[in-house]
Amino acid sequence: MIVGKGNAETEAGVLPDPEYVEAMIEYSESLAKAGVLLAAEGLYPSSRGARVAYRGGRPTVLDGPFTESKELIAGFWIIQVRSREEAVEWALRLPVPPGCPDGVGLELWQVFDVADMPQETLPPETAAREQALRESLERGTGA
Repeated sequence: MIVGKGNAETEAGVLPDPEYVEAMIEYSESLAKAGVLLAAEGLYPSSRGARVAYRGGRPTVLDGPFTESKELIAGFWIIQVRSREEAVEWALRLPVPPGCPDGVGLELWQVFDVADMPQETLPPETAAREQALRESLERGTGA
């Protein structure tokens, strides 16, 4: 997953200029044409979000905005590639936002899958349920 980090502008709800939007669409199209794009979305500012924090085993809802800017996310691409190196190559092709301040950038995260778990730690019925869920999502039928 390629994560676009947020900053003061994205948190203020400033929309990117049309030229940058066009470049981002072209980038996403190139991912799709290569057959590696699973999802791509921009996110609203954290003021429109919420966090669920657990204290003493109980959930507490905290309304945005969130002040810790290094934790903010402006958007993401989920890609399916063969290696970390390939993911980095794709991330390096992403257009740089105009006027991008130093230190703002991207993070790459590997998505964990039940298939990544050692078979002996997962009961067969649980693995089968997970596989059935994934297949139903691929067909667009839900669970």
